[in-house]
Amino acid sequence: MAVGALGFSLAACGGDSKAPAFVNHAAAPAATASPTAPPVPFEFAVTPADKKKDLPVSTEIGTSVKGGDVTSVTLTDKAGKAVKGALRDDRSSWVPSAPLKYDTDYTATVVATSASGQVETKKVSFSTRGKSGNDIGSGLYLFNGKTYGVAMPVVLEFNPGIPQKDRAAVQRRLFVTTDPPQPGVWSWVSSGTQAYYRGPDYWKAGTKISVRAALEGIPLSNGRFGDEDRKATAKIGEKFVMKVDNKTKKMQVFKSDKLVKTFPVSLGKPSTPSSSGTLIVMDKQEHTVFDTIAELGPVEGYRTDIDFAQRLTWGGEYIHSAPWSVDDQGVRNVSHGCVNLAPDNASWLFGQTKVGDPITIKGTERQLEPGNGWTAWNQTWSEYIKGSALPVPSSLTAAPASHATPTPTTTD
Repeated sequence: MAVGALGFSLAACGGDSKAPAFVNHAAAPAATASPTAPPVPFEFAVTPADKKKDLPVSTEIGTSVKGGDVTSVTLTDKAGKAVKGALRDDRSSWVPSAPLKYDTDYTATVVATSASGQVETKKVSFSTRGKSGNDIGSGLYLFNGKTYGVAMPVVLEFNPGIPQKDRAAVQRRLFVTTDPPQPGVWSWVSSGTQAYYRGPDYWKAGTKISVRAALEGIPLSNGRFGDEDRKATAKIGEKFVMKVDNKTKKMQVFKSDKLVKTFPVSLGKPSTPSSSGTLIVMDKQEHTVFDTIAELGPVEGYRTDIDFAQRLTWGGEYIHSAPWSVDDQGVRNVSHGCVNLAPDNASWLFGQTKVGDPITIKGTERQLEPGNGWTAWNQTWSEYIKGSALPVPSSLTAAPASHATPTPTTTD
């Protein structure tokens, strides 16, 4: 969001340092002034309208100014207490830093200054509605103080899903900042039950990500309202990438783009294949139980104690320890869709990975389905940005550099 200025200098061709001169001064044309565009008329408007009632607690103070700029915005409640907030980057509105209070009167004072120095002040009063109780369910998969992998998207989940006609309004209330700055885009899965935020390439190691999903009280077309504001600030750790090839039945593990381990694996057998695509570690459990009897019945289902389990999909695909398939690992696929590792290898890997680390699996009989896990990276950038409900800046529409792992420089 930096604005740059270009400076120009003129130099004579051939290095001639003489100043230009007319041979016949009398014939020199008289200089004429360049026409100057008339100044833009000063226009200034504020929303909401004065005396407006029953507004949502997500209300922003709209600021429309032509031929000038907003100088200040002040919002106070009926007791005169100031509300914190800030202008959007495009200065189209002023956004309170937290939801407004329900059933409360507010007064906004907006000052704008024209290009010629004319100062104008507008004041509007409004009141918010009461809490409806008919809220959507939402969740933010990013937690304060946690460290995540370089492929960790910001993930928002909604139940029920956000209707298509509401997604642009909801997306305008989703704020992400990164330090160091890295651009990104929100993208929705077709059902509207999930929205992801990521950049054209993996996050840089050490990046700080701050998120605010400012959704409390936002009205939706299905008669529901946003349930609450959610905030989190997290950090991105060291780059850690896993790659699995069904052809070789091996996993390659990369740290900071250097190959550090290679493990034999067994993937899903043909009747229950593993998903090919770029998946993300979503959760880690050192000890758990896989129980599919209720889902598959007593004949096909099973109940098994599992160590070093790392979830990859909502459908139940994991990386995990599988001592029963050690002889098959690197040779044949025998799992129900998971990535099987020998116990020592699974233990080592579990101790290294973070939620948000990517694993790319290729060459299996099934492709990863959109929304089956955090599938934000299982699309090209051009495909991904089509899921945005708002226009994508032209600076972000070009294809990015690949996040593929370079040729290995070291081996285990």
